[in-house]
Amino acid sequence: MMSASTGAMNALLGKLGILMGEEFYKLKNLRKEVKFIRDELCSMKDILEILIDADELDAQTKSWRDILREMSYDIEDIIDDFMHHIGEKIKNRWFAHRAARLLKKLRARYQIANRIKEIKALVLETSARRQRYKFDIPSPRDVSIDPRLATLYENAAILVGVEGPMNELVSWVNDKDKQLKVASIVGFGGLGKTTLANEVYRGLKGDFNCGAFVPASQKPDIPKLIRSLLSELGSEPSFHACDLNILLNTLRQYLQHKRYFIIIDDIWDVPAWHAIKCAFPKNDLGSRIITTTRIQSVAKACCLHHCDYILNMKPLGNEDSRRLFLSRVFGSEESCPHHLKDVSVEILQKCGGLPLALISISSMLASERSEQKERWEHIRDSLGSGTDLTLEGMRQILNLSYRDLPPHLKTCLLYLGMYPEDYTIERSNLERQWMAEGFISTENVEDMEKTARNYFNEIVNRNLIQPIEFDNRGSVTRCRVHDMMLDLILLKAAEENFFTIVDDPQAKVKMDYKARRLSIRLNGVSNGQAILPNNINVSQVRSVMFFGSSQNTPSLSQFKFLRVIFIDLDCAAVDLTGLCNLYQLRYLSISYFCSYQLPKQISGLKQLQTLDLVSCSSVPSDIVYLPGLVHLNVDTWLPTGIDNMKSLRHLSRFGILVNYLDNVRGLGELTNLRYLIISCDVHCDDMKEVRMDALRSSLEKLCSLEFLFVSLTGCIDSLVPLSPPPTPYRLEKLTVSSNCWFSMVPGWMGELRNLVELQFTVDELLCDGVGILAKLPVLADLRIKIRRSMREKVIIYGKGAFPAIKRFELRINSASYLIFLAGAMPKLQRLKLMFNADGSEQNGSAPVGTEHLLALEELSAEIGCYCFTESEEIFAEFALMNAMNMHPSHPHVGIRLLDYKLVFFGE
Repeated sequence: MMSASTGAMNALLGKLGILMGEEFYKLKNLRKEVKFIRDELCSMKDILEILIDADELDAQTKSWRDILREMSYDIEDIIDDFMHHIGEKIKNRWFAHRAARLLKKLRARYQIANRIKEIKALVLETSARRQRYKFDIPSPRDVSIDPRLATLYENAAILVGVEGPMNELVSWVNDKDKQLKVASIVGFGGLGKTTLANEVYRGLKGDFNCGAFVPASQKPDIPKLIRSLLSELGSEPSFHACDLNILLNTLRQYLQHKRYFIIIDDIWDVPAWHAIKCAFPKNDLGSRIITTTRIQSVAKACCLHHCDYILNMKPLGNEDSRRLFLSRVFGSEESCPHHLKDVSVEILQKCGGLPLALISISSMLASERSEQKERWEHIRDSLGSGTDLTLEGMRQILNLSYRDLPPHLKTCLLYLGMYPEDYTIERSNLERQWMAEGFISTENVEDMEKTARNYFNEIVNRNLIQPIEFDNRGSVTRCRVHDMMLDLILLKAAEENFFTIVDDPQAKVKMDYKARRLSIRLNGVSNGQAILPNNINVSQVRSVMFFGSSQNTPSLSQFKFLRVIFIDLDCAAVDLTGLCNLYQLRYLSISYFCSYQLPKQISGLKQLQTLDLVSCSSVPSDIVYLPGLVHLNVDTWLPTGIDNMKSLRHLSRFGILVNYLDNVRGLGELTNLRYLIISCDVHCDDMKEVRMDALRSSLEKLCSLEFLFVSLTGCIDSLVPLSPPPTPYRLEKLTVSSNCWFSMVPGWMGELRNLVELQFTVDELLCDGVGILAKLPVLADLRIKIRRSMREKVIIYGKGAFPAIKRFELRINSASYLIFLAGAMPKLQRLKLMFNADGSEQNGSAPVGTEHLLALEELSAEIGCYCFTESEEIFAEFALMNAMNMHPSHPHVGIRLLDYKLVFFGE
């Protein structure tokens, strides 16, 4: 396992073990030399692990540690190069067999002898350096830390003490003023500005036509920010739309006739706001914008009109601080042991009422044996002597949280610093990059994914990153790094020589070490080639990431040992020359707006695990022979032979019509698939008759599938006879896009016993269809669109039906056709309805029996009110409002009246 603390030492020792295998037994001198090297490196690794827990290192010891880690990378490069040269295969036994045959040749023996000699010289010199200077190895800290992650509480960011500000913002957003209004939340870092804005946004975005939450950052890339807004709003700009004016006009046109809700997080200067605000039309539809900033002058610039609003965030008071802190550690204030009450008060004083500080320290204590008084006193003493929290005090708190992480989590956390400030990080990308870097110790792919997922969850539970988006199970899917935590990460990364940031093509970057990881920030001025400083030996770089904007990128032929390539640039021409020579490459991702040309052959990339090329026009024919490819995301046809890709677990954008029929059939051979997106943008008879039969046959074989997204066109009753694989069928999420539909609910849906989320469109929802879905034991999220005008009512029975549903969405021509009986959906929390109001119904339209939904917390509705008068619109809302007023728990109600009529066939 690669580590920020021990470098490549662990991986290196494993590879040396191969060189000591049985196939080399006859080469006694070689085995003797390798054993000597391995024993020396084992001792050095032990020392590196001791240095992890040292509070402070003197300059000489720190220098020796850095040299030792760099030596481990150098030796690994030498061994990797040798293994590749003699034709290493995926399995070690194949490598050893090939090596044994080659070693019978004098030239091969001479080559490996020279390599071992080179390695031994490096080891002896590094060892001698320590002897010459007689470094003292400091004792580790005397505080024992439990490395296990104890059970943490589900709500990582409990909102305590912000009920008042939240109610103010909600009231401000919901007022009847139709003109565009801006609110700005201003305050010191760590006060919870972003958390407050995000909670308001999540609670109210359903009341608007569209919404978006985007970060600005200290040095915002305005074109990229506008692109992010367009993307989150659901309007992707064209590939050639790079000019800022074009992007602004595109966004203005998209928003012109919509009521929108936008959050712009973390604005640092007034000019940035002046550029951003040009994108928002004043259309008098009741649109709202919320900004967050640390600077009062920026908040004032955002809120120039009399109807705008500035909210000044303040630290939590003593009572709220204690409630937040103790509930995070013990579950409640009352559960705090008596012997810890005094020391907890002292810790609270040093946290100064900052939620980020309180949550960071409480999360750390919650993950340890938190009732040891000595441990609490150690944390109190580590926070300094002051009682007023300053910026430096906050850094001390975060530094304490960092130091108490186990080594593997330190490594994974430091890697987050490769991303720019306020960058929205996709969880799946991050976990795959960790795996490609070698931060996960196991080799089995399924175990690697599970371990990476656990690592991410541990970091989330310790509140070291900021969640941005969640799935329906509450798991974080997108995140950012807290600003102050990022400062600490960059500081620690510099101390550990973990990565290098290059962000100014004119600056001379001074480095006394070899750059193993590069994060390159391009600003559009550079042509992307001259940005690399001359003193960086890029042939030894293991990871490279490109961000920002540029016309092109440096050639990959300059690199040799790359494991990770991540390119997120606007409209850049990516030079993939030399890609085929990157035999260690495991991860390649290029953003949508880049142009590039893949080599004609890539079968040499034997280690490649992830290939994410959403704008790829074609792929090499030998892609089907990549033995380790696990994640494939390309929006194009695949060569014949897809059935060879047995290692695939994630296949995205598989086109039913563009791919060969043999590939549609071969899809069923990929029995390791967990995640599958299949698509077709047009409808044709060939797809309906032949390809749909082939697709159905393949889906029946995919017994390991957990996520399936179907985006086809037209009626897909060809899938109705589908027979799922024998139980247990693992499918957890099934989404069928609104472009295609079933005539009725397929019977096989009732066999999906592990299904948690289901979304699809159906012509008619009859009683037997409701009965099929009602049997699903763990279904928590159900969204159905009905295409035709109802002939019979939709009745939701009680007595065990829909036992796990928490969210239910239904598009139906009239809400009165929906009936809930006693005991129906006992866990339902969120109900959303989309229907047309009948102007002749003086009491409006509402479902029957909503009072039986005892767990209901929120009802939202979109009501078609085409050509309605104001009084008719009031009647359209009345029935729903009245039903919720009579509900025993008075759920929150959000109603949006549409100025058009929803289309239902048969009306």
